[in-house]
Amino acid sequence: MLLFRPTFVGLFAWVLLGCDPEPSYAPLLTDSQVLAFGDSITYGTGAQPSQAYTEHLSGKTGWQIVNAGLPGELARDAKPRLLSTLEQHRPDAVILELGGNDFLRQRSESLVKADLQALIDVIEASGARTILMAVPRFSLIRARAGALKDSEIYAELAEENGIPLIEEALSKVLSQEEMRADPIHPNAEGYEALAESVYQGLLDLRLL
Repeated sequence: MLLFRPTFVGLFAWVLLGCDPEPSYAPLLTDSQVLAFGDSITYGTGAQPSQAYTEHLSGKTGWQIVNAGLPGELARDAKPRLLSTLEQHRPDAVILELGGNDFLRQRSESLVKADLQALIDVIEASGARTILMAVPRFSLIRARAGALKDSEIYAELAEENGIPLIEEALSKVLSQEEMRADPIHPNAEGYEALAESVYQGLLDLRLL
């Protein structure tokens, strides 16, 4: 029996070390200037401008959120606009939501990841903090089955850059037919649900 005790203790310690707590980050003040940079999801296509998720999120957090969503934007084309928008607004943080249009055009995940990394580099170089929102690689079959999943590149980018990630928020909304205005956009109810999920994610990350 004694022969096995060191092995058991070592295994128990390894398990404990492997059980890392949820990552947490320095919170943003309630009056922080935050840039929401993305595509039609950020813009709020499928609902009225006042119903975009950014409007709901601003009310929940107290952040001053600038909606810089541009319908149809690709991650590969976004860098010039990001540079000018950062220069204009000089935010404390940026919620980055891009990649969906690249996936719809069948661009490889490796290329989209590289494009997103370039955008993260721009944000970090500006002195702002990056908050990454995961996006699903759209599948009509998965959407109808209520089973959309985040592309794995977002978790990889968050880990590699040490930045907070809002997971599954968009995937869950777009997996529910009653929360979609069309196959790829939330409706008003969906954007409200998206804002709530983002808010809860921010709380879990200790950003609020």
